[in-house]
Amino acid sequence: MPLTIITVKTMSDKILLAHGSGGKLTHDVIRSFLAALSNPVLNRLDDSAVIEPGGRLAFTTDSYVVQPIFFPGGDIGKLAVCGTINDLAMVGATPHYLSLAFIIEEGLPLSDLERVVASIKETTAAADVAVVTGDTKVVNRGTADKLFINTAGIGTVPSGANISGHNARPGDVLILNGPIGDHGIAVLSQREGISFATDLKSDCAPLNGLVAEMLAASHNIHCLRDPTRGGLATTLNEIAGQSGVSIRIYEEKIPVREEVSSACEMLGLDPLYVANEGKLVAAVAPGEADSIMERMKRHKYGQDAAIIGEVKEENPGRVVMKTRLGTTRIIDMLVGEPLPRIC
Repeated sequence: MPLTIITVKTMSDKILLAHGSGGKLTHDVIRSFLAALSNPVLNRLDDSAVIEPGGRLAFTTDSYVVQPIFFPGGDIGKLAVCGTINDLAMVGATPHYLSLAFIIEEGLPLSDLERVVASIKETTAAADVAVVTGDTKVVNRGTADKLFINTAGIGTVPSGANISGHNARPGDVLILNGPIGDHGIAVLSQREGISFATDLKSDCAPLNGLVAEMLAASHNIHCLRDPTRGGLATTLNEIAGQSGVSIRIYEEKIPVREEVSSACEMLGLDPLYVANEGKLVAAVAPGEADSIMERMKRHKYGQDAAIIGEVKEENPGRVVMKTRLGTTRIIDMLVGEPLPRIC
């Protein structure tokens, strides 16, 4: 009997939902952009670009798609503002100005749009930033998912701050400002009608005030990142890769709410890969960790801050976790799309 060779056609020439997950496929797309658009500022791949046209400015842009557009603890408007502010804050910048562009699907209730705009007003006021320009487009019914928002933000970087994903150093201490996974599970519960014994809410929050407190305690903050799409695991892999270091974290030290842990166990998810919108991870000089932690715990978005690990020199690019059982587990970057449309 002749040998039959079966060729399996891949989807490598098509964009999949998983390309928007923040994991490996997203990074493949980003690398294709860099091949065409490479320049020293873009190539750093930090959350905001730091430019110097007569002063140090941070500039960032992002787009927001979430289903549903209203969820416990927030909505797409609050999400867009906080996400942009936080990207600026992750390079130590003080956010000042935002742009907002709305892509609105025909048929969206005007009351929903007004509710989103009211949320944006409240969030920008709380963070002391201003929306200074914007745009609106309406597209045909069925060609968008109710409402998409594109943003850009500009902030100023203070003298002495040198914060980047490239700057984590062996010996640095890793600090997380609170429990992970709240946002992804809150959105999923709203979308799928999953109820919990307690009222789980998204952690969506502007972190510029917290970062300002951290910088007031010390300028020896080497790296800041907000673990949004792809969760904490993917963010730590990004830092390890950019800085050429390894990272060790400790499962027992990573704060996770009981309802998030239970939901993840029920759904077959790992909290390390679930999105957050009000969390940051910092790599700081070991001698500064205590003073930074003390300052963080005074702030409402840092009250549950915890030291979760450290930066190592050996095995650069690798992230490992010491489990509660005493074993060691390699933590890789997210693959696939477990939770679509959460940020």
